[in-house]
Amino acid sequence: MEAALVSVATGVLKPVLEKLAALLGDKYKRFKGVRKENKSLTHELAAMEAFLLKMSEDEDPDEQDKVWMNEVRELSYDLEDAIDDFMQSIGDNDEKSDGFTERIKSSLGKLGKMKARHRIGKEIQDLKKQIKEVGERNARYKSRHEAFSKTVNATVDPRALAIFEHAPKLVGIDEPKAEIIKLLTEEDVRASEQEQQQPKIVSIVGSGGMGKTTLANQVYQELKGQYECRAFVSVSRNPDIINILRTILSEVARKDYGGTQVGSAQQLISKITDFLEDKRYFVVVDDIWNEDTWDIIKCAFPAARSTSKIITTTRINNVAHSCCSSFNGRIYNIRALDIVHSRQLFHRRLFKSDEDCPSYLEKVSGQILKKCDGLPLAIIAISGLLANSERTEDLWNQVKDSIGRALERNPNVEGMMKILSLSYFDLPLYLKTCLLYLSVYLEDSTIEKKGLIRRWIAEGFIHTEGRYTTYEVGERYFNELLNRGLIQPGIIDIYGEVVSCRVHDTILDFIISKSIEENFVTLLGVPILTIGKQRKVVRRLCVQGVEEGNSAVLIADLVFSHVRSLAMVRGLLEIPSLEEFRHLRVLDLKDCSELEDHHLENIVRLFQLRYLNLKGTQISKLPEQIGRLGCLEMLDLRDTCVRGLPASIVNLRKLSHLLVHNDIKYPHGIAKMQALETLQFVTVSIQPVDILCGLGQLMNLRNLGLTLDFIFGSDAKNTNMVGEEHKKAIVSSLCKLGTQNLRFLNIEFGRSLLHVESLCLPTLEQLSIRFSDFPHVPTWVASLRNLQWLRLGLKVVKQDDLCVLGALPSLLILHLHEETESNEKLRISGEVGFRFLKIFIYCKGFGPVDLMFGTGSMPKLEKLEIHVLCIVEANSVGFGIENLPCLTSVKCLALEGDDGIVQVVKSVMERAASTHPNHPSLLFGRI
Repeated sequence: MEAALVSVATGVLKPVLEKLAALLGDKYKRFKGVRKENKSLTHELAAMEAFLLKMSEDEDPDEQDKVWMNEVRELSYDLEDAIDDFMQSIGDNDEKSDGFTERIKSSLGKLGKMKARHRIGKEIQDLKKQIKEVGERNARYKSRHEAFSKTVNATVDPRALAIFEHAPKLVGIDEPKAEIIKLLTEEDVRASEQEQQQPKIVSIVGSGGMGKTTLANQVYQELKGQYECRAFVSVSRNPDIINILRTILSEVARKDYGGTQVGSAQQLISKITDFLEDKRYFVVVDDIWNEDTWDIIKCAFPAARSTSKIITTTRINNVAHSCCSSFNGRIYNIRALDIVHSRQLFHRRLFKSDEDCPSYLEKVSGQILKKCDGLPLAIIAISGLLANSERTEDLWNQVKDSIGRALERNPNVEGMMKILSLSYFDLPLYLKTCLLYLSVYLEDSTIEKKGLIRRWIAEGFIHTEGRYTTYEVGERYFNELLNRGLIQPGIIDIYGEVVSCRVHDTILDFIISKSIEENFVTLLGVPILTIGKQRKVVRRLCVQGVEEGNSAVLIADLVFSHVRSLAMVRGLLEIPSLEEFRHLRVLDLKDCSELEDHHLENIVRLFQLRYLNLKGTQISKLPEQIGRLGCLEMLDLRDTCVRGLPASIVNLRKLSHLLVHNDIKYPHGIAKMQALETLQFVTVSIQPVDILCGLGQLMNLRNLGLTLDFIFGSDAKNTNMVGEEHKKAIVSSLCKLGTQNLRFLNIEFGRSLLHVESLCLPTLEQLSIRFSDFPHVPTWVASLRNLQWLRLGLKVVKQDDLCVLGALPSLLILHLHEETESNEKLRISGEVGFRFLKIFIYCKGFGPVDLMFGTGSMPKLEKLEIHVLCIVEANSVGFGIENLPCLTSVKCLALEGDDGIVQVVKSVMERAASTHPNHPSLLFGRI
């Protein structure tokens, strides 16, 4: 994968090299001195970038290398800023001006620009000299260091000690151990006949420090005596496959093969399989980091021994699924300790068996445990730190506030930091960068996925690949971090999609310490964090709230002229004018309630600004010259007081995402904004018709939100005329967009589209029409051949409607609302369609739910949800779910209803689920 533009390892060397290449092009050939200097500088920087990429793979570079890497990164930022200034100074050099006065002004302007170019040229010369000096100094001292280097003693991996932990010392282990044993020993009625003839495997998955190795070892100790052959082997992040296979062979055969000269992995696998062929075996393969490693190891285990057992442990969900797919497998998601067991572990490590926690420490100990969030490793590390300190409330509060931040080199938490470092260093470079950026969010905050990805894009962390958009690539990065357990799912929507995440406090503290170490992010207002630990020149500034009286001191020590991104988290702080942030690329002022219009007066001078978030502020208007921000790509004005957009906004030719609330008026010329990919929302009734026609010319638009309430804002006498004109214009534009790139369409009050016959949207993948109770499915819906996701409201759902929807060939998710009471009996059979539907959500307004799935219906359906206002009778309560072969979950929610009837429904559904081969999960509740 090609490297992103900006990364924690290489800084901005990649964009610098691209800009230097541009300066060597024909456009800048008149600047001969600049071109000459750039050639040698380009070669020097390209070599540095390659070396930095290689060094980033080293888990623990020596101090000399760290110093050199930091110096090169810092110089890359300064160099890019200087190049940007140079390009800006000549940006309008060739513009023509008329009139004597204008020519005089132009001449004076050019003279000023010449002076600026001379100054900037000198800056580039100085930076080039610094870069060479840094390289020469590193080479000089590096050679001396290597000449006198000594072997460093290896540290013991704290995970290795887990297998020696005695059971009586463990806390909260009994229940998960019993669950694992049950999964290994119980008969799996869901397994096919072929799977039942294979070894049973359980893959324990969870983030670092959760106790996976400890749990696997306790199960191993419990069961190993029942098996003729057994082995416990650790794989680790950089596995030596030959040594691992030798260990397995030695343990199962009870003979030392460590010193033998068995040649290849294939020969060792053959020896192991031959030995185990007619024997019952129990093997634990601990700490697997990738699927390729497992694909080799699994070949050593004969697949035709149904009485044999295997346990694997991993931090990565994909690896767990790969392990289970190899044999008759089940995944076990290890859980954090509950508060009772957390407190028990904490107290056991701190106090004698007959000693209770002092009352004056109960509150702070509870707060510490909350921060540890049930992570055994964190509890053990922090309790070890406190065990050797005075038992005073002040000291414990200091520890609470500094968990993970001021403790990196404390021997009591080194084990914890080492385990977290393993997960970090296993990440590819692009994920390291995206992960460290999470340090700008507050503890325990809910991080919206879309907003996070857009900020990654604006920062230059995401490189586009082939046909995928930058957002789609960013979504993949987000899912990779979820898969590795480094971020946790936050809110999961009704369709099963993770729409937000959170970061475990311990992991957050770890990445904050890494961000500060790399001068990646500067934080103001974080407890126990002082400017002395951070560099004076700021690259990314996050203000998380500063105590009153301290802000002036903190800010006075910082240099803002090179800040690339600025985020205010807890509100507006009195900082210098925005014009001092002349190289700013990202400005996030979301929810700054104190923000006023005058604070944005100088924003038009931020010529590099790419991302501007004003959501949730009291801003009432944008500067008239907003169109000068030629690099702006994302603008969020939702939940503000802005009611109209400046005319110059159409000059933002790079703006890709424009997010506004419903009642904003758009200026003329919207068709000029050809970079737009997302436009949310457009209230059609308050826009001139020519603007609605202009929407159809936005050829790159992928995501569009519309409100089709034609009556709102119209003259009552002309309601029909205005509505008809607007409808024709918007339908025409939708048809044009639907043949280009439109993928997602969100419509509110869309009933005016009911009688449209020729609405052609062949590219559409997602359609949501809310607050529109159609009497039947609009005829044009049947033509949506690529539609995968549909949310639709109908006055009454009829059998014919199901036939229309069932015929959609690509439909995966259907969310259907029925608004009024109906006696219609809905029968879904194999003939109705829905061949690939995976999620069906049916919301019934009034009356009984008379829905039945017949044989062959919805063959791929996994999730069924039924929402009803009131359960009034128990007819069709089983719904025929036994005819849905892939069903895994059923949810039935009611606003109200007779408890007796609800219980009948629940009993019938439970019986149906118990006989279903998948044993789908059932959830009954109130809306």
